[in-house]
Amino acid sequence: MSTDDAYAAALDTAGELLGQRLDLPMSPGEPASGADFRKVATIHSFGDSWTRTALSTHDRSLVSVAVAATLGALEPLRGQLRIALNSGVAKDEIVDLFIHLAAYAGVARAFETYQVALEVFAETA
Repeated sequence: MSTDDAYAAALDTAGELLGQRLDLPMSPGEPASGADFRKVATIHSFGDSWTRTALSTHDRSLVSVAVAATLGALEPLRGQLRIALNSGVAKDEIVDLFIHLAAYAGVARAFETYQVALEVFAETA
């Protein structure tokens, strides 16, 4: 499969998971090679990882929310929360995830990232 085909397939997978097309616009002042980074990251995430089958999409999305929250990666967390909700994860499951996160990653990190979850919950209300 060519890189362009792999990228197109990864974008399709991302769109299915998010419930909308993944849009990664170039930022002002970003060099043209930034498009290469976006392509490689998209293929790796949505082409290589999300298409595996040992974990259900439900479970994989909970793991992804936990990782993004633990790292404090707020923008990726928004996307992972959208994927989780679009994949049938209940808001109560996400709240429990943040309770568990507080115990293992710290209350401050869990509380900070839980605020992002509340924003995404409001979008889906």
